[in-house]
Amino acid sequence: MMGGNVLAPSEAAWILFGGFFALLALRVPVAVALGMACLPVMLIEPRLGAMTLMQETFNAYNSFILLAVPFFLLTANLMNVGGITDRLVRLSRALVGHFPGGLAQINVVLSIFFAGISGSSTADAASQSKIFIEAQRREGYDDSFSVAITAVSAVLAVIIPPSILMIVWGGVLTVSIGALFLAGVIPGLLIGLVQMATVHAYAKRRGYPTYPRANLRELGFATWISLPALMTPFIIIGGKIFGWFTATESACIAVLYAGLLSLIVYREMDLKGLYGALGETGRLAAVALFCVGTASAFGWLLAYYKIPEAILAGVSAWGMGKIATGFFVAGVFLVVGCFLDAIPAIIIVGAILQPLAMDVGIHPVHFAMIGIVSLAFGLVTPPYGLCLMIACHVAGMKIGAVIKDTLIMLLPMLAVLGLVIMWPDVSLILPRLISPEFLQ
Repeated sequence: MMGGNVLAPSEAAWILFGGFFALLALRVPVAVALGMACLPVMLIEPRLGAMTLMQETFNAYNSFILLAVPFFLLTANLMNVGGITDRLVRLSRALVGHFPGGLAQINVVLSIFFAGISGSSTADAASQSKIFIEAQRREGYDDSFSVAITAVSAVLAVIIPPSILMIVWGGVLTVSIGALFLAGVIPGLLIGLVQMATVHAYAKRRGYPTYPRANLRELGFATWISLPALMTPFIIIGGKIFGWFTATESACIAVLYAGLLSLIVYREMDLKGLYGALGETGRLAAVALFCVGTASAFGWLLAYYKIPEAILAGVSAWGMGKIATGFFVAGVFLVVGCFLDAIPAIIIVGAILQPLAMDVGIHPVHFAMIGIVSLAFGLVTPPYGLCLMIACHVAGMKIGAVIKDTLIMLLPMLAVLGLVIMWPDVSLILPRLISPEFLQ
């Protein structure tokens, strides 16, 4: 017994993590597995009980900031049914359609635009898979390439602001969300550029088609009809940075603006479309927030038994410096992201690693960007790989058939992650220039 507990920290850790991974192996959904793994410990410990699981799960929902999650998801769904995505496709084609692999280049650029509005990679993967995979098939692209680039480009939505992961990270680990929004811009754009370079290399090697170069008139018209949609990220991020509204309020503003564009400006959404967007948002938000609740209960049990302190004591003895710790943090998140959704990974693993990062002098915003960029890889790496699963499902393909091209596309992104770790200013320069008070 330690501190009056029946279970020692090591025993509790074995039950928690052993139960969780055993349930994952049995194909139990992640959110359910996290909650069920907590139950044996809570039933064994006399001072706890099954009601503690309910209590800690609902405590996690008592957070104003989490309201931003369903609102940003609704923004993405309103864009899809309201004609906003179609206009952004037209602008993307005018900008990069003449590059080698034109349609795949449009896919990446649309993901950059979409990321600046929705904050949800799964919404991005679902909508872009429907738009691009069949279109690329008709133009002679290999199926595995089409699925891989659609899934891999979708991860930009969690790196480029406004990102749902940034909102959860800021709320759980008390980091300025305004600083995180600014910090994600340069890493996100760099990853977008290396993805475009990867498409270029594939297109040259495999002879993928290009479109004729758009003239200035076409580019001007495409920009003009897309301008109202392109204002969305400036309203969201600018409002947060200048203190006009909080992250949650900015998500509400984004919904109102997307609804206004879809119903009044573009006039492409009817009541049936609105009903569909609300239903899809409810399904996605329920999954995401259920993960938050059970992961918080799991994290609370780890803290109750002081398991993070025991883990950190062992790691601190290695005597790593800033860069080595950064790579260690990235490695942990890369591995965890293969098995766990990004939101519970932030709640559980982020809370464990944050003190280690602070001890060696890594800025909390820099630490957050290392974690978020690393977790983005988990959206396309099996066995979890939610974005890859969505793209494969739409294409009617098995994950094994696309894994080679997916891993090739991740290699240049790993180089950007290394740059983020070794050169903190990649993340910190924009917050430092625009709103230095966020870094205090």
